[in-house]
Amino acid sequence: MSAIKLASTFAILLSVAACGDTWGQRAVTGGAIGAGSGAVVGGATGVGVLPGALIGGAVGAGVGAATTPER
Repeated sequence: MSAIKLASTFAILLSVAACGDTWGQRAVTGGAIGAGSGAVVGGATGVGVLPGALIGGAVGAGVGAATTPER
């Protein structure tokens, strides 16, 4: 994957980051964004698409849930 494609993919993923208002919504959207970006990075680096998606999804869900703002 070229650097331009990788950079534009990350820009798109960052633009939809932190979607959701509740703990559950942020965990789900964070997991989905993390899985997508993990699959892209895993495929580009040779780690593998599936391991990248699994790791990215777990990290994304954790970060999404942990960064829920208190109201």
